[in-house]
Amino acid sequence: MSGAATPDQATAHRVALSTAARAAAARAASTPSAATRLTSTSRPAAKSASRPAAKPVTAASRTATARRYTVKPGDTLSDIAKRVYHDDRFWTAIYWANNRHLRFANQITVGQVLTVPAKPAKAPAAPKVLGAAPAPVATANVTTGTAQAPVQSYPSQSSSSQSTVSTSGDSSFQACVIQRESGGNSQVMNASGHYGLYQFSASTWAAYGGNPADFGNASVAEQNQVFNNAIAAGGQSNWSLYDGC
Repeated sequence: MSGAATPDQATAHRVALSTAARAAAARAASTPSAATRLTSTSRPAAKSASRPAAKPVTAASRTATARRYTVKPGDTLSDIAKRVYHDDRFWTAIYWANNRHLRFANQITVGQVLTVPAKPAKAPAAPKVLGAAPAPVATANVTTGTAQAPVQSYPSQSSSSQSTVSTSGDSSFQACVIQRESGGNSQVMNASGHYGLYQFSASTWAAYGGNPADFGNASVAEQNQVFNNAIAAGGQSNWSLYDGC
């Protein structure tokens, strides 16, 4: 008997080979190749590398935007600039950011909300007009026998204080401040609560030695003394930046 396989044996062998081949192909399809594994492993890293890093929030970026400030009693633009910028010379930056809503630079009201911009590299120029001149009131000067033309005088809030003053004996700087701030009216009180020849706020008046009880009703001599105290302590910058004197 020869060693050749019978037809049945050959058929069974082919079936076995076909089954084994299909099983191997199925295993190969279900197992990712090394290249596929490498690609899937490196993809998250590539995505992570392509995402830009978040920018840190710094103090400079926070102050680069405008903020809001509500005016408090006794505030001036200079006070606010010193508080937020640590430099009162930059009050002009606040003024120009709000000039549509401010008629005059020295007249702001309690409760008013101001826009405070980022501090510029250089303080802007001051406006030409800082405040309204006190309105004169025409009164008749009557003398016996001869009628004279009306003269200009200003309303006084105190019978014990001289209402208008002469600046002929004052320094040129002092005379300039009086003219720019009050026009010589020693008892004028503006809408923002600034008073007298030099338009002191109540807090500044007290800080330079003025009697708080006299604020709004002080003599010319006391106002001059408080002015001299302010010049001695802070120099002319308390007025020169605003009045152009």
